[in-house]
Amino acid sequence: MDKLKDQTSLIAILFLLLLGAIYLFVYAPTTTNPLLSSQPQHCQSLNTTSSATVDSSGSDALEAALAEASRSNNKTVIIAIVNKAYVEGDDRSMLGLFLNSFWHGEGTRGLIDHLLLVAVDQTAFERCKFLRLHCYKLVTDGVEFDGEEVYMSDDFIKMMWRRTLFLGDVLKRGYNFIFMDTDVMWLRNPFSRLIQNDTVDLQISTDFFNGDQWSQSNPINTGFYMIMSNNKTVSLFDSWYAKKDNSTGLKEQDVLNTMIHDEGVFQHLGLRVRFLDTLYFSGFCQDSRDVRAVTTVHSNCCRTINAKVTDLTSVIHDWKRFRAASLSSSPNETSAFSWSRHVACVDSWH
Repeated sequence: MDKLKDQTSLIAILFLLLLGAIYLFVYAPTTTNPLLSSQPQHCQSLNTTSSATVDSSGSDALEAALAEASRSNNKTVIIAIVNKAYVEGDDRSMLGLFLNSFWHGEGTRGLIDHLLLVAVDQTAFERCKFLRLHCYKLVTDGVEFDGEEVYMSDDFIKMMWRRTLFLGDVLKRGYNFIFMDTDVMWLRNPFSRLIQNDTVDLQISTDFFNGDQWSQSNPINTGFYMIMSNNKTVSLFDSWYAKKDNSTGLKEQDVLNTMIHDEGVFQHLGLRVRFLDTLYFSGFCQDSRDVRAVTTVHSNCCRTINAKVTDLTSVIHDWKRFRAASLSSSPNETSAFSWSRHVACVDSWH
C-alpha cells in the first residue's frame, strides 16, 4: 500500500514539473529565452537604428544611428547630408551617382556599411530608408531644406551652418568621422591615404595643393575631411559655430578660413592639421595628375546640381574606361588617360 502511495506521489510531482516547464516555454515573456528573442531583436535594430529620427519620447536616435554605422569600425563613421533636390531627378540623381561610385570604386563597396546619410527633409529621409541605408533625419525648426540650395544663396549659407552645428554634436558624442558632400565620387578607398591615429586631428581637402601637406596656405575645402573626436576638435567647432551670427553673407568655409589665417585658431587650440594633396583627393578646381593614384573626385568649382551630375557622370565613365584599359594587355592605353573636360560646371558660372 505504501509503495502505491509513493508511486502516486512521484507521478504527481513529475506532472507538476511538466506543467511548469510548459508554462515557462509557452507563456513566459520571450525575452527570457534567447532562442525565441534573437530574431525579433534583430528586426527591431534594423527598423529603429539604421533608419532613425528623433521621436516624441525623446529617445536618442542620433546616438543609435551613429552606433549602428560605426559598428566594428572603432567609432568611425562616414557622413553625408542630403535633401530632396539631391535624391530626386528626372532620370538620375546626385545621390544615385554618389552611391554608384561606391559600386564601381576599388575597395569601396564595404564602406557603405559605415555610411550615415543625414536627411534634412522627409523626402530624402524616405528615399534613404527605401535604399536600406543607415539614415537619420535632421530636424531644423521652421526650416525645410528641400530645394536646390544654389551656391552662396541665403538658404545655402543657412544649410552650411546647420551642418556645422550637427557635426559638432557628432564630435561631442565621441565619434570620429569622414564628412563629405554627396558630390564626391569614391573611386578608391580613401582610408589608405589618410592617417588613422591620434597624431593628426584634422585632414581636410584643398581646392589647389601647394605641395606641402602641412602648409596653412593651402586653400581648404570643407566638402571632404576626416576629423578625430577630442577636446581640441570640439573646441574648434564650438568656436567656429559661435561666429555664425556675426558672419552675414559668409558661408562657414569662409569663416573657418578667416579663423585659420587671421586668428591662428589651429595653433591656439594645438590642432595638428594635414592638407590633402589633390593628386589623391581630386576636384574640378584641380584635377588629379594621376588616375592610378586618385581616391576621390569632388565637383568643387561648380555651381548647380545639374552641372555637377553631368560632369560627375563623365568622371564615372572616365573611371570605367580606365579600369577597362588597365585590364587590357596594352599599358599604353592607361598612360594616355586624361579626364574629360568639366564643361557643364564651367558653364554653370555664366
